[in-house]
Amino acid sequence: MNVKSDATLSTAIRVLELEARAVHSLIERLDTSFPQAVAVAASCTGKIAVTGVGKSGIICKKIAATLSSTGSPAIFLHAAEALHGDVGLLGPHDVILAVSKSGETAEILQILNVSKRLGLPIIAMSGAPDSTLARLADVNLDVSVADEACPFGLAPTTSTAAALAMGDALAMALMEHKGFRLEDFAKYHPAGSIGKKLLRVGDLMHRGDEIPLVSESTPMSEVIYEMSRKTLGMTAVADGDGKLAGVISDGDLRRMLQRSPEPLRLKAADCMSRAPKTISAGQAATAALAMMEELKITSLVVVNETRGVIGVIHIHDLWRTQMF
Repeated sequence: MNVKSDATLSTAIRVLELEARAVHSLIERLDTSFPQAVAVAASCTGKIAVTGVGKSGIICKKIAATLSSTGSPAIFLHAAEALHGDVGLLGPHDVILAVSKSGETAEILQILNVSKRLGLPIIAMSGAPDSTLARLADVNLDVSVADEACPFGLAPTTSTAAALAMGDALAMALMEHKGFRLEDFAKYHPAGSIGKKLLRVGDLMHRGDEIPLVSESTPMSEVIYEMSRKTLGMTAVADGDGKLAGVISDGDLRRMLQRSPEPLRLKAADCMSRAPKTISAGQAATAALAMMEELKITSLVVVNETRGVIGVIHIHDLWRTQMF
């Protein structure tokens, strides 16, 4: 490793250590203002307008996106654009979340004046606890830092890391305060890798007329027809009460043909596997995939609490989601 590489690594280490210390120092300054901020945000029946300019504005976009995806509708309101018409986005039930390192940014302070006239609650995230922004806000979260990681002390680095971390803390606390559930998270993330991880068996299973299903007394000729028609390589077998009694797979059919001289005279009950693997509709689709791969099977019968057949999930249904 040459001298230049050593210097590059040293710079990286210095920046990461400074930013880590800046974020960690926020813990020591957390006080009653944080639960107050959560309470103000939780009382919002409109949307949370996250406003800032410059690098703080970029952080505001991420905070707004995190809030929206965790159950608290939010928008990014560019402070400068707001003064040229975008303030019309604000409604009477909104809350303002203003982010500024100095707490004296002119555009932010003008937004506060408008917000005060509209009677909107204001949460501040300021790097200067004695600033005008901190004083005008209903509650202020201190995100001040000792130094920027920039060697000139100019480019926002540790200050933006601290603001982003505090925004995440606020969003997560607000999510828990509202009782936001995993099911709600899945609703807000229907696509992408997160959505795939949150898919449930019930979201992908074959149901209704798509389910290959016969009774224990069904002749094997009709069983084979049902399996061919539904094209899942198996059929569930129900007992007289409609509960799952067994499963007949393509493999079961082959074994039946090998051992029985007159296979078409048999009934479904004569050929089925009596201890089929099952899964519930509420389980994660990833769990179904893991189970099928471990057992080296291609489908699972989906049952309810009384072992009634409500669906079938096939490994191809899981592969199509590209969740692996």
